[in-house]
Amino acid sequence: MPRYLRNSAVLAKIETVYGTDAVPAGATDALLISNVTINPLNAKMIERNLTRSFLGTSDKLIGPVSVELSFDVEVAGSGTAGTAPSWGKLLRGCAMAETVTAGQRVEYNPISSAFESLTLYYYDDGLVHKLLGARGTFAVKFPIGDRPVFNFKFTGIDGGPTAVANPSLTLTSWKPPVAVTFGNTSSLLLGCTYATGAFTGGISYPSQGLEFDLSGTVNYTELVGSQVVDFSDRNPNAKIVLDLTAAQEVTLLGTVKSLTQQGMGLIQGSTAGNKVLFFAPAAQLFNPSKQEINGRRLIGFDVDCAPSAGNDEIRIASF
Repeated sequence: MPRYLRNSAVLAKIETVYGTDAVPAGATDALLISNVTINPLNAKMIERNLTRSFLGTSDKLIGPVSVELSFDVEVAGSGTAGTAPSWGKLLRGCAMAETVTAGQRVEYNPISSAFESLTLYYYDDGLVHKLLGARGTFAVKFPIGDRPVFNFKFTGIDGGPTAVANPSLTLTSWKPPVAVTFGNTSSLLLGCTYATGAFTGGISYPSQGLEFDLSGTVNYTELVGSQVVDFSDRNPNAKIVLDLTAAQEVTLLGTVKSLTQQGMGLIQGSTAGNKVLFFAPAAQLFNPSKQEINGRRLIGFDVDCAPSAGNDEIRIASF
């Protein structure tokens, strides 16, 4: 009997005890995903290199085993300001803290300790792979003329595959996004500050959107008597492409030379309950590059997103 790629599902649930199966269910924990990939047996193969009285390879031993899972989810609010979006628990599994201000907004910022973990189930048309104690990293893209997406990459302890039917999924909490367009997405702000769900100050620049990568360091470590997935560091960075006047280009090239750090922000969406805000308080532009679109001169920059006071390199808010 054939199996089909489209008959897939991913479930995710925050663990109460690290590495203990949280048993996610299709009715409450289903993710609306695309572009899913899995490495179901990320194993270290151990060579034996035996010397015998004939030529030929030796059989191998299998060492530490983990599972890697990646997928995209669309960036949209929950539909209600102050209610956590369905992707919020995925950010929590990527060393991000969740702060809920009832009736107003939900904010996410990096943390450096007390990391949460996820149990992830990947159903592959009659087979489920389980990732326990999963932690990960993410990138987010707001590309002009396309849908906004998070890309998540998780590593987990191998919970073992099981032949089992896919569950029924409830996906009503996942709201459709709006495309990254002139009417749906704000201009990119440089030099702004952020407080209580709003930007203050800064200069608006037309742009091709924003690409951000948390670049978290996530590793599976196996010891005798212990298995753990660690989140041990991060190197947040971004890419932007701006439409600048000649004078603005001179100014921003000056900020590159002077190593200036400044606030950088963008808001996706225009309807209450379906707005998502991105903010980096200490963005440093470097590597300027001449680019073009339809014959129009644009200027690209790489961006380092450094901490300001600590654990604040980025802030993502849904409101």
